[in-house]
Amino acid sequence: MQYKTIVLELLEQNPETYDQLLKNRTLLLTLERYGSQLRDSHLAWKELLAQVRPASNESQIASEALEMALKDLADSLPLASTPDEKGPLSLDAAMAYLRRHTPPA
Repeated sequence: MQYKTIVLELLEQNPETYDQLLKNRTLLLTLERYGSQLRDSHLAWKELLAQVRPASNESQIASEALEMALKDLADSLPLASTPDEKGPLSLDAAMAYLRRHTPPA
């Protein structure tokens, strides 16, 4: 899974923050840091969900774990909001991106 690509897509949803990272030449470092955080969170959620629901399908657990990890990441990203945004990040947009870029099982 391309965690840094997911983080990049999330950051691109906020052009002001994205442009600032480019300007400061910290985009790659930020992608690596948050990509690693997303991966660690995803793996932790997968492990927890597998313990709580051992009879569940592995791909279902992985999907749910990724949703939870994305929510965790969205809550931790210091994104600047524009006046027309309702929140710092759209989890629905992130999930739509994942669905478009994930091959069928």
